Amino acid sequence: MKEIISTPNAPQAIGTYSQAVRVANTVYLSGQIALIPETMELKEGDISERIHQVFKNLTAVCEAAGGSLQDIVKLNIFLTDMSHFASVNEIMALYFEEPYPARAAVAVKQLPKDTDVEMDGVMVLSSY
Repeated sequence: MKEIISTPNAPQAIGTYSQAVRVANTVYLSGQIALIPETMELKEGDISERIHQVFKNLTAVCEAAGGSLQDIVKLNIFLTDMSHFASVNEIMALYFEEPYPARAAVAVKQLPKDTDVEMDGVMVLSSY
């Protein structure tokens, strides 16, 4: 059976999706962009500010599901400009410890709300 994960500490869905869905001990995390949960406005500033906000949003959903970023086994990163790849790596190192999750970084033409970074992932909970 699937369980829908929802938290007010992450942006509410802006479409027909759930923040995350748990099936047994696996949690599928929907894409997060740099929306500030309280205002549903995009984080301003340079891309590093938005990357931090995306990780904060992912953290909130992971915690609502009973886990943490460290439980993510696969992380997908979508960027509108691959010149920001190094920034993603530097900031990701602040949020994750080894062993790091499997990961993909993909250049895309456009993202929701015309932002420049989005991430989704799969988390496996060890204590379910």
